[in-house]
Amino acid sequence: MTEEALTDKLNEMKNRIQQLLDTKRSNVLAVYYTAGFPGLNDTVQVAKALEQAGADIIEIGIPFSDPVADGPTIQQSNKAALDNGMTLKRLISQVREIRSSSKIPVVLMGYLNPIYQYGVTRFLEDAAEAGVDGVIIPDLPLDEFEKDHRKTFEETNLCCTFLIAPSTSEERIRRIDGLSTGFVYAVSSSSTTGGTRSFTAGQRSYFERIRTMSLKNPFLVGFGISNHESFAAACEYATGAIVGSAFIEVLKNSGADASVIKRFVQTIKEGQ
Repeated sequence: MTEEALTDKLNEMKNRIQQLLDTKRSNVLAVYYTAGFPGLNDTVQVAKALEQAGADIIEIGIPFSDPVADGPTIQQSNKAALDNGMTLKRLISQVREIRSSSKIPVVLMGYLNPIYQYGVTRFLEDAAEAGVDGVIIPDLPLDEFEKDHRKTFEETNLCCTFLIAPSTSEERIRRIDGLSTGFVYAVSSSSTTGGTRSFTAGQRSYFERIRTMSLKNPFLVGFGISNHESFAAACEYATGAIVGSAFIEVLKNSGADASVIKRFVQTIKEGQ
């Protein structure tokens, strides 16, 4: 096999997140929203609107009654989605529908409880079959991942992203980087989502510290990204950033309106 053919073969083995981050090294915009919010069947429409608007990655939240890492805005969207009748099984079906007409990388973010109830291996296999590219489980212990689930992630070609925070030691950051695939999620502050509007000197120092560590994975900054200024500031250090609570507010106020979603994405990316 020629070197060129081998390179093509290796690229084919990578999923959409890895392919994206291999080719786009800056200003990557990931947008989070809760499945089944504001309406039970809005998940697909929102995904398509985000892709058409120019988002690079969509991160779909699995509704849960106690999303401990999330602030009030996302907590309320979780409750509304559950009240709407959203389930993990339904979400996987919706991802399958998204994938039928979309190429955007899809990440599912959720807590262990509903995934345990579904069955971890079954969840990973079903998610991969539906077209999911990566999974974020904030409360998944590293030891459990390494011992019980890493092999399944590899077999299903799913990226697994772990979170780091300003309080995370260099030793643990390097371990997390070693276990993560796709990207590392750099939480901007040791608090819940939606809590900040601008970055302090301390936060910028934290981003710079991560950048100088030369991790094997790119990192995206999340928590507190709410406008073009905070997105651009994060991208000074990171490959990109994740917008969550600010977009949930848009959906809450305007529903799954494609034109409103397009304006929001353009404002975040370009400040217009």
